[in-house]
Amino acid sequence: MQRQVEMEEIMLLAHREFMANLDKSLSLLAQDIAEAGEMARICTDEWCLATENVLDELAKVIFAISEPRWLSKEDSKKISDLRHRVHDLYARYKAVKK
Repeated sequence: MQRQVEMEEIMLLAHREFMANLDKSLSLLAQDIAEAGEMARICTDEWCLATENVLDELAKVIFAISEPRWLSKEDSKKISDLRHRVHDLYARYKAVKK
């Protein structure tokens, strides 16, 4: 039983680090999209394609996260928040892309 508890603690720490890194990635992308919104010419075909690819990859990763049974409600909420953030970023990106 002790090994299982220790294993779950290790996985939880790894999960939290992974979530923190996803959060940082979304923040960087949000900043990039915000800057693009201020400069209409930045949304070149190349920039738009690269940004859309990053959004797609982040969305795939975030929506593919399964919630282990041992995940706390707080950690589960973080997953939900990331899913909402990536959805909102898509909307902001589409507004900039116009």
